[in-house]
Amino acid sequence: MPVIVNGYELSDAEMEKELPEHQGAADPMKSAMTALVLRRVLLDKANELGLTGNDEDKIEALLVREVVVPQPSSEECLRHYQTHPQRFTVGELVEVNHILFQVTAALDLDNLRKHAEIVLQDLLDSPANFTAMAKANSNCPSSEVGGNLGQLTRGDTVPEFEKVIFNAEEHKIVPRLVETRFGLHIVQLGRKLAGQLLPFEQVESKIADAMQRASHDHAMRQYLQLMVGQAKISGIELEGADTPLVQ
Repeated sequence: MPVIVNGYELSDAEMEKELPEHQGAADPMKSAMTALVLRRVLLDKANELGLTGNDEDKIEALLVREVVVPQPSSEECLRHYQTHPQRFTVGELVEVNHILFQVTAALDLDNLRKHAEIVLQDLLDSPANFTAMAKANSNCPSSEVGGNLGQLTRGDTVPEFEKVIFNAEEHKIVPRLVETRFGLHIVQLGRKLAGQLLPFEQVESKIADAMQRASHDHAMRQYLQLMVGQAKISGIELEGADTPLVQ
């Protein structure tokens, strides 16, 4: 079925040119066609407004004109800084050991969880056995060194693991299984260094830039959704605000 945007039929030649840019997408064909549809919608709007130049210039001028977000105020930046101090703390370290019970398609998750819970309870009763239990049970290469992951900083691990280790008490075993995309973990904390919070004045400009980028991305998604809603499109279903931006 041909894809038609405001009476314009997208061609095979356009698709062949666009497709190589989307090979990393889950569905390269749909991603490429979506980009072509959006480009056509935006180009039609730019032409309607009388913008000049080549197609790329017209689209860029349109977005600069239509998608405008204000620079966040110093007060807004300060609230963000105060709400997320961990993002602006440097030198924060935590020493971590863990035992990984890896989840795979072939395993019975209930039985794996029961086994992990038994090991966890044994270690809560006898923490000194952690190294031996890691070598015997962990599916992580760190098992060879008793589950030791060394000193970790923020950003070194997946978010669900990071959240636990930086909030847990030092020199203790976390009293519950920690679930991540890799499986179930028993986590033992060693020494923790609190780090130093950078002064607000030192990071204010970076906060402002990040907040403006986030606001711009949100405004761009809303604008694209509006443009798609106003256009006459057949042959493809777009996903509203989740539609990828033109590359």
